[in-house]
Amino acid sequence: MRTCGATPGGPSLDGVDLKTQYVIQGAVLRAGVEDGVPNGAPVGNAYVRLLDSSGEFTAEVPTNDEGQFRFFAGPGQWTVVVLAHGAREEIMVSPQTGTPVDLVVQI
Repeated sequence: MRTCGATPGGPSLDGVDLKTQYVIQGAVLRAGVEDGVPNGAPVGNAYVRLLDSSGEFTAEVPTNDEGQFRFFAGPGQWTVVVLAHGAREEIMVSPQTGTPVDLVVQI
């Protein structure tokens, strides 16, 4: 599935020099025992947005079947917003070159 030209789960890191890139990536998982889904079940087809330090929309990707997403960003502070059926989460991150920010978002 492709939406707005985005690849579910983000682009591959194959061939990417992480020493020069700011990467924000992670997985969206279903939390709680009352939702009928086992804890840790991936949430596919959620949407993850990237907002810059002023709160302006920068990018959006759908999660893949494993609940994964990935953004290539720039230096500074970013807000990752996860939107899934019945859930919304926001996380502030400040990526560094060389080491991807790896998030596990439980909704």
